[in-house]
Amino acid sequence: MKKETYDYALKSTWQLVSNMYNREALKFESTMVIGFALLSIEQKGSSVTDLGPKMGMESTSLSRLINTMEERKLIKRNKNPKDGRGVIIKLTKFGKLKREDSKNVVVGFNKEIDKKLNNKEIKNFHKVINRISEVAKKYEFFKKGAVIMTTKKIK
Repeated sequence: MKKETYDYALKSTWQLVSNMYNREALKFESTMVIGFALLSIEQKGSSVTDLGPKMGMESTSLSRLINTMEERKLIKRNKNPKDGRGVIIKLTKFGKLKREDSKNVVVGFNKEIDKKLNNKEIKNFHKVINRISEVAKKYEFFKKGAVIMTTKKIK
């Protein structure tokens, strides 16, 4: 029997979780990414430059997301008082309501998982996930400057 790789297990599980979050978000005419953004914006507001890395998004995708959220009246943009070139994003009253919806979905899902796992399993899960994160941050198969050799002929 072929052993399932860790990355496959992570990716396929995340795909199921992502699909579930998107199904829930659709009930509110939203998306998982918008929900994640709502949860990522600080109560006092967040700078655009901080939000991208926090969400793991490239600037082009983040820009489209911010435009969509602004069109939907979920956020408003303000000039950064400390740096006139920067922008601070704040949730509108409607955005705060939708943030609460997103939070409730996430908390509800986590409570459902908690019902299925005991404390030892939860502790082990976090231990394993943290170890995988540590390895992923440092892992490099092809070292810089290394000569890459292959045994297969390239046609």
